[in-house]
Amino acid sequence: MSNTADARARDHAYSSFTQKLLAKDIAPGQIVSQRELVELTGMPLGAIREMIPRLEADGLIQTVPQRGLQVLSIDLDLVRNAFQLRRIIEGEAIAVFCAQASDDEIARITIEHEDMRAQAIAGLTPELLDRAQQMDWAFHDRVVDAMGNRIISDIHRVNTMKIRLIRNSDTRILPELAVSVLDEHLAVIRALSARDCAGAVAAIHTHINSAKRRALGL
Repeated sequence: MSNTADARARDHAYSSFTQKLLAKDIAPGQIVSQRELVELTGMPLGAIREMIPRLEADGLIQTVPQRGLQVLSIDLDLVRNAFQLRRIIEGEAIAVFCAQASDDEIARITIEHEDMRAQAIAGLTPELLDRAQQMDWAFHDRVVDAMGNRIISDIHRVNTMKIRLIRNSDTRILPELAVSVLDEHLAVIRALSARDCAGAVAAIHTHINSAKRRALGL
């Protein structure tokens, strides 16, 4: 294969692995072999071998001598570290977004969230809850990406994946929490609309702290 084809296969293998991990087809802490990853992802052995250094660099697996590859384990240190990193990244990102985002973009985000909140109050459906979750993740990605720093965006996405793995169902928007999560976003957005950057940072930290408490089951 050409270098381009190799890179494409490696990226596909990485994407397939992370999708299986988030879908719980691969369990945190599980020991797997390269051959098992071939079966799980449907990708050739060469692509699996090439993606392993990337997974190791991202902290998603580690090599265990004479046993195989161990998938990231979920423990208290991971929860603390992942949410601390999230506070650092998103605190800086929301301050930059507050200073640089256009009035039109902030107005659009406001309308999207207010409309979603009104629909959630009227009655949640599985489809609406899924759209609310996608909007939640997209908002955070957009704020971080607006910094224009590819290194930070890449770190943010890997860290977000780890947070989604932490007690997987508890880090999603639950039906009974949908409106309160949207209210937390709207507190951030109101500060953005007022160009109150310190207020936006405080509000995003409050939102992240709430997510951390849910992940810890508090």
